[in-house]
Amino acid sequence: MKNTLLLLLLLMVNSFFAQDTIMQLWPKDKIPNHLKSVEKEIHEQNEILRISKVQVPTIEVYLPSKRDATGEAVLIFPGGGYGILAYDWEGTDIAKFLNSKGIAGIVVKYRLPSDISQTDKKYVPLLDAQRAVRLVRGNAEKFNVVPNKIGIIGFSAGGHLASTLGTHFNEKVYEPIDRIDDESARPDFMALGYPVISFGAMTHLGSKKNLIGENPTTELVNYFSNEKQVTELTPPTFLLHATDDTVVPVENSLLFYKAVKDKGVSVTMHIYPKGGHGFGLGLHDEHLKDWGNRMLDWIVSLR
Repeated sequence: MKNTLLLLLLLMVNSFFAQDTIMQLWPKDKIPNHLKSVEKEIHEQNEILRISKVQVPTIEVYLPSKRDATGEAVLIFPGGGYGILAYDWEGTDIAKFLNSKGIAGIVVKYRLPSDISQTDKKYVPLLDAQRAVRLVRGNAEKFNVVPNKIGIIGFSAGGHLASTLGTHFNEKVYEPIDRIDDESARPDFMALGYPVISFGAMTHLGSKKNLIGENPTTELVNYFSNEKQVTELTPPTFLLHATDDTVVPVENSLLFYKAVKDKGVSVTMHIYPKGGHGFGLGLHDEHLKDWGNRMLDWIVSLR
């Protein structure tokens, strides 16, 4: 009987350590811009796992086997108009795809703007994004990744957040908390899938309203119109979009492509004639299904 119980205990321990790592971005009770409230995180599963009202932001780390690992890591920012996170469709599914190619896939469950549980909500996604990159870089040895091979990918509004990070990574949007905040928040490369880029005429109104409100100042609109924030330090960029996207016009990617190119930063863009919006990995589309491999070819070219 004792031997059976011991065996069961060992199996439970092994099972626990085999799970993918979920880490909170911030130390307990030190989440910046957080207000205690009655808001609770919501998970809704209906074909796609939709998460809203995030209170405790995390990273979910998917690691390839050490034998297959390339040393690269990609942090993934799911989209959802800054109202929800399409957590599996544009998150964990992407992480598993990257794992199959030897790349660590790290899904960021970032906070969405809230008037109830946050102060200065417009900066909350960005400060979570900065912290996520710093956390991965500070744990590079633990995750078996190379500190200067840490990239990001974002989809739709998650693409807006990724491009905000890629253009505002060195701005101080929160007070340092611990040694992790000594790390650089600059991504080494950046991929953007059908991203919201501009908060101008070609924006996605829902994302803009959720982040900066209905009547933002011109200064705020310009600050979050990321085609206007590109510098020579913006990371090498990969862009993906469909011409017939009626939710986030393809002009968003075109604007960012030109801005990055004009600053002399390496940029690659794939625009498909059809695909609409929110196609994820696009595995059921004969034309879209290979975009992930095109991105992998691009990552290899950066080595």
